[in-house]
Amino acid sequence: MKAELIQQLRRVAGNEAVLASPEDLVCYGYDSSWLSGKAGVVVLPTSVEQVSAVLQLANQQKVPVVTRGAGTGMSGGSIPNEGSIVLGLSRMNRIKEIDRVNLVAVVEPGVVTAELQAEVESLNLFYPPDPASLKQSSLGGNVAEGAGGPRCLKYGTTKDYVLGLEVVLPNGEIIRSGGKLMKDVTGYNLNQLFVGSEGTLGVITEIILRLIPKPEARLTAMAIFPTLEEATKTVANLLGSGILPSTIEIMDNTTIRVVEEYLQMGLPVEAGAILIIEVDGKPEAIRPEIEQVGQVCERSGASEVQVATTEEGSEALWKARRAVSAALGRLAPTKQGEDICIPRSAIPEFVRRVGEISKKFDLVIPVFGHAGDGNLHPNLLFDQRDPEMMERVHHAAAELFDAAIDLGGTLSGEHGIGLVKQPFIARRLTPQALSLMHSIKAAIDPNNILNPGKMMYPDQC
Repeated sequence: MKAELIQQLRRVAGNEAVLASPEDLVCYGYDSSWLSGKAGVVVLPTSVEQVSAVLQLANQQKVPVVTRGAGTGMSGGSIPNEGSIVLGLSRMNRIKEIDRVNLVAVVEPGVVTAELQAEVESLNLFYPPDPASLKQSSLGGNVAEGAGGPRCLKYGTTKDYVLGLEVVLPNGEIIRSGGKLMKDVTGYNLNQLFVGSEGTLGVITEIILRLIPKPEARLTAMAIFPTLEEATKTVANLLGSGILPSTIEIMDNTTIRVVEEYLQMGLPVEAGAILIIEVDGKPEAIRPEIEQVGQVCERSGASEVQVATTEEGSEALWKARRAVSAALGRLAPTKQGEDICIPRSAIPEFVRRVGEISKKFDLVIPVFGHAGDGNLHPNLLFDQRDPEMMERVHHAAAELFDAAIDLGGTLSGEHGIGLVKQPFIARRLTPQALSLMHSIKAAIDPNNILNPGKMMYPDQC
């Protein structure tokens, strides 16, 4: 990184906001995937004006810029390019407004997801998207990745709550789209263009999020199944019964065992799989609903259904589910957490194929995730220091994606493409679709400075 550019960045953002020491660059060189990189400099702005000035400098000098939130992404989307500017937005972390009349929150991108949820729930409001990393992940990253979470079945993903955005374009121009509006079809839907764009089109500096009334109560159940197949088939039976749970999560036997070893909370380690099912709403309505859930599960083959009757009991079940990613690290030094999304009807067949791929390539591939909306997380466990194993991992990932696509699914439901899935994107999108994406990227970012090489191949963007 040129010393002159670093000095220009210090004049724009302040000395304390520009980091260039080797140890600082290491800290900003990785995310929650197994990849890493090395930036040339890190800038931590506190205002949209500073973001604009940084992008103007970068665009003039054609220096790559990689936007970073909390670094919890799992697809390598915030891995820095060699010599790039990492634009860290953690200091832009104000909840600017909670508008109880229009039911919206206006936030900066560095606000931690769980902090917004706690703030609005204290006002009896609700922001439903709940990625597993909600206690660390930031809302700007949630928007850029199109994050989801267990409650997506009933409430939808982050994209369903973005009403307005302030975005800085690669040339430093500041635009606004949407607003505190429930309806707006004036022109193209620019909000949704930037949601899920993984920092390749603009830098999000303000977000207007839709809120809803907070459900009055919730009840959570754990259904224990002898086999994984019985658990997967139960999902369709539950949704066909007329009940719409807020969540239906699945954990296979490998996942159950490693979480129990990690937390020692009494999970059924001999079970083939468990479903964690939650209903919410009026207290008088959800009791019969959770009873019906139990009946459907038992008719579908569950050996036992346990209902948490207290908030503490529900939290214990969710502690188990949210500990999965960390617990799997006990089985292997490296993991590649996929998040394919398939039609719910295809879940049993996809799980069967995962088992075949696991045996074919001699890899441990636990399966867990959001069974209610077809978004499963098969995790490839391996040691990246072993070249032969890495070859098997690459081929196994390709077959997982092919299986998902063959069953009408896609590569990612909430983690994004980034670098991890980049080699496989052409398996899902047609050449015409990729060409259109390239044209959009080239129109907005002609110098290709924003997160270059992510999502599409470098020669496509």
